[in-house]
Amino acid sequence: MNKQHNNPSSDKTESVTDPAWECEGKGACELKQRRFADTIMPHILNLYGSCAKANDFDMYAPNATFEDPLTHAHGVKQIKSAFYSLSKVFGESKIVEYHIQESEIAPGKKEILIDNKQHYKIFGRNIDMISLIKLHVENGKIVRHEDWWDKKPLRNRDTVNFPLVGRAMEMGRRGLMLATHAMMGFGKDPDSH
Repeated sequence: MNKQHNNPSSDKTESVTDPAWECEGKGACELKQRRFADTIMPHILNLYGSCAKANDFDMYAPNATFEDPLTHAHGVKQIKSAFYSLSKVFGESKIVEYHIQESEIAPGKKEILIDNKQHYKIFGRNIDMISLIKLHVENGKIVRHEDWWDKKPLRNRDTVNFPLVGRAMEMGRRGLMLATHAMMGFGKDPDSH
């Protein structure tokens, strides 16, 4: 069964086959199962589309982490600062294409991979980037969110040849995140007073 998904962060409607739908006899269709990824994807699109609201962060565990090549956030408030800052840096940001793979790795634990193309506009210049978003989920909450630009693993003490260099990279991302967090009002929701 083809189901139409209207991606709010893009102007196009795409037709995708959703394995959660199963059709049997005389065209009757019913939803057999729903992936966790299906429930959080609208929130992920809001985060990357610079239109996040406070409830978009409810999918994270209180001590969740977010990491990309520039920042390393600990806790929901820092994750909010990381995503709320996108609209301050970019004139436009959104995920324009994506493919989701969800796997159960242990009871109550899932790994969600979102192979995607992100679009940004900075100083009037369009930038398209391929990315792999890796979400680690435990008991229905995201505990770790990694964004691998160009699908390259994050560089840290475990992934580089010289652990001291990797540790310095980690500290640099952490320092940039703390500065961003302070600049963004320490995770304060823009729609709260």
